[in-house]
Amino acid sequence: MNKKDWLKRKDLEYKNNELFYGNIRCNDLAEQYGTPVYVINEIIIRERYNVLKELLDSVYTNNEIHYAVKANSNLSVLKILNSEGASVDCSSAGEVFLSLKAGFPSDKILYTGNMFTNEDFRYAIENGVGINLDSISQLDRLTRIYEDLGKEKGAISFRINPEFGAGHHAHTITAGREIKFGILNNQVIEAYKKAKDYGFTRFGTHIHIGSGIIDATDYEKAIGKYIDIVMNLADTLDIKFEFIDFGGGLGIPYNPEQEPLDLDKYKEIVIKPMVDLLEQHKIGKPVIKIEPGRFIVAEAGIILTQINTKKDNGYKKFLGVDAGFNTLIRPTMYGSYHHIIPCQIHENSDVKEYDIAGPICESGDILGKNRKFPEPIEEDYLAILDSGAYGFVMSSVYNSRPRAPEVLIKGKKSYIIREAEEFKDLIKKQKVPKHLN
Repeated sequence: MNKKDWLKRKDLEYKNNELFYGNIRCNDLAEQYGTPVYVINEIIIRERYNVLKELLDSVYTNNEIHYAVKANSNLSVLKILNSEGASVDCSSAGEVFLSLKAGFPSDKILYTGNMFTNEDFRYAIENGVGINLDSISQLDRLTRIYEDLGKEKGAISFRINPEFGAGHHAHTITAGREIKFGILNNQVIEAYKKAKDYGFTRFGTHIHIGSGIIDATDYEKAIGKYIDIVMNLADTLDIKFEFIDFGGGLGIPYNPEQEPLDLDKYKEIVIKPMVDLLEQHKIGKPVIKIEPGRFIVAEAGIILTQINTKKDNGYKKFLGVDAGFNTLIRPTMYGSYHHIIPCQIHENSDVKEYDIAGPICESGDILGKNRKFPEPIEEDYLAILDSGAYGFVMSSVYNSRPRAPEVLIKGKKSYIIREAEEFKDLIKKQKVPKHLN
C-alpha cells in the first residue's frame, strides 16, 4: 500500500512536516500530557466496528460482534463500543467486571475463559453472564455452583479446537492438538451430551484459532472442520443452537508493505458457508457471532515517546526513548513489528538507520530494529503506531517505572481517560511487617 494512504488509513498525516493524529498535532499531545503516553482515536474505533457490522449485516442480519476486551479494556473504549451496540467477549472475571461497569447488559457478555476457578464461575453466574467452557471437566463444577446458588442454568457452549490454527506468532495460535485451548472433535459429542444430561437446554458453539490473521485463507481449513462438527453435533444430539461463534483473530497491517485483511474474502470463507448451511438444515436461526479485538482498536492507538539519547558506538546507532517494553511488550515478547515515525521532520536532514531502544535494563528492550528516517534531535518525539491493542493492557511496572497515561482524542479535543501513575502508586498496596519498621 502507498505509504501516505497507509498512514491515512490510520488517521495519521504530515502537515508542514509535523505529524497529526486526527486533527491534533502529536507534539501538542506529547507536551500537554507528557511521555510516554497512549493516545486512542475514538473515530477509528467507531469506523472499524461499523465496517464489520455492515459486512455481517450484508449476508446475515442475526449477528453480534463481541469485542474482545483483552485487546484494550479501558472503560472509555468499552463505552464507545457499547454506544455502537456491540457485545463483548471476556477472558477473565476482571474483564466481566469492567464490561458491567461500562454499562454492557449481562446478556451481551460472553465469558470465554480457560482454566476457570470456582470463583470465576460464581461471579459469572451471579451476574447472569454466559459461559463458554474450555474443558469437559469444568462442567461438573459449573453445574454444582449453579445448584449451590439456586440459579436457573443459562446457555452453555464449549470452545471447540478444530486442530487447525493460525496467528502472527506461535504464542498466539490457539488451535491444534498440543494447544491448551478447547476440546477436540472426538470430545464434542460427549461434552454436549453430558451438558444435556445435567439439565442444560440452551446451547451455543465456539471456536477461536488464533490472533493477528491477515490472510483470510488461513481460516479455511478450520472453518470447514468447524462447520462439519456443528452439523454432526446438531444431527446426533438433536440440538438447536442459540448461537454459533467464529471467534476473532482478524489482523491489521502493522507494516506499510502489508495489505489490509480482505474482508470480502473473510466473509466468503468464514460467514457465508455457515449461512448457506443454515438455510439447508433445521437447526434454528442462531445468532452468528465474531469476536474481533485487534481489528477494532489496534490502529486506533499510538504511543508518543520522547528521544532522550542519541548513541553511536561505531557499529550501531541507537535512539534512546522513554518508552520501553514496560510500555509496549509486543516487540520483545513476539518479535512484533510496530512502525515508528517522527512527530517532526527536520528539513534537509540526512536519512539514517537506528535501533529504537527503551530505558529498561534488559538487552531485549528494543522497540524497533534498523529503522530509517530523517535524523532527529534529542527531545524530539516519536510515534509508535498500532498500539491501541495489547498496549496498556500488557504494560507493567518493571524496573519500578509507573505506567503511562491514556488519552482519548475526538475531533480537535483530547481527554485524559487514565491518569499517569506516580511513584507512590508503586507502594500503594504494599504492607511492611512491624518487625521491619
